[in-house]
Amino acid sequence: MTSIDDYAARFHEEPGYLDFAAAGPIGDTARAEAEAFHTILAGGRFGSFAPFFEQPGRVRSAVAALTGFHPEQISFQPNTSQGLMHALFGLTGNVALSPAEFPSLPFAAVRAQEALGVVAPQWLETDHGRVTPGNIRDQLDASTAAVAVSLVDFRTGHLVDLEGIRQVIGDRLLIVDAIQGFGVVEAPYEVADVVAAGGQKWVRAGWGTGFLALSDRALERLTPVWSGFTGTEADGMPLDEVLPPASDARAFAVSNPDPIAMARFAGALEEIAEVGVAAIRARIASLVGEVIDAADEFALPVVSPRAEAERAGIVVIEPDADQLTALAAALHNHGVSATVRGGTVRLSPHASTDAESVAMLRSALLSFATA
Repeated sequence: MTSIDDYAARFHEEPGYLDFAAAGPIGDTARAEAEAFHTILAGGRFGSFAPFFEQPGRVRSAVAALTGFHPEQISFQPNTSQGLMHALFGLTGNVALSPAEFPSLPFAAVRAQEALGVVAPQWLETDHGRVTPGNIRDQLDASTAAVAVSLVDFRTGHLVDLEGIRQVIGDRLLIVDAIQGFGVVEAPYEVADVVAAGGQKWVRAGWGTGFLALSDRALERLTPVWSGFTGTEADGMPLDEVLPPASDARAFAVSNPDPIAMARFAGALEEIAEVGVAAIRARIASLVGEVIDAADEFALPVVSPRAEAERAGIVVIEPDADQLTALAAALHNHGVSATVRGGTVRLSPHASTDAESVAMLRSALLSFATA
């Protein structure tokens, strides 16, 4: 096992970076994977391209190790949104979801409705933006075929209760946008039917990386609408005929994926497995606590969950409306990276966030408080 300190030492982002919920700077492992494969691609040496064709199996195994899904239930995707499009376009019936979810989910549901007319969004009312088993249970009806949620809400930082939601929705499909928690939250993915996530945030694999994991129930109920020539069970490229989609998650593929992106993703996932998600989560939980303490010290309202069991890596501060600009300016002037949107400031540390970054945040908040 790799220690959490050894894992953190592989990353070298600038002090003050507290915006991993937006994008995670890559580390030594992802860089090494990309550089090695770029060297092979640049050389074009006879027979040297074989490792490229090993990456699909490698990335499926790496995702399987962190989710509990079987490799044949996993399809590489270039981002979360495309994986969710595959799932929602393949659904028949109503899908219950909050209109306040990250746009990937609402757009997939509405676009599927507009294009095919066999799925329809069923908009949920939430508990101040939080989707809970209780508010879902009271809004389901016989037409609801699936429920779609974010593992961690991008606005509120709320960590959803997947097991509780599974209990109240019965055998309906549970679709999870996991990007804001995948790699840093020990989630019970086995209770979900569809899990989609990208690797550019907490996994720190860069853009162009992600996956779609499908339970046996999802594979039975979803139609692989976007199934290209790489989505069949043919051993090679199918020529002169259009074969039916594969019976497993391979069906949810359109064309050949980027093997270098797959290598970055697999490498990043493998090192997460080495250190363990629990160790990463514990380190982030401690850092989130420090960020919350800093906000409390300067009397800034924290509107994201404080209880460790209800949060992941996101802290949301909501100052008075007339103070937002001043707070954003103080963070900017002190070199603190954060997301400012919708009247709030979102701060999100990772396991490699150092004491200097927390000190820079405190300095920014002090400057704001004395302005």
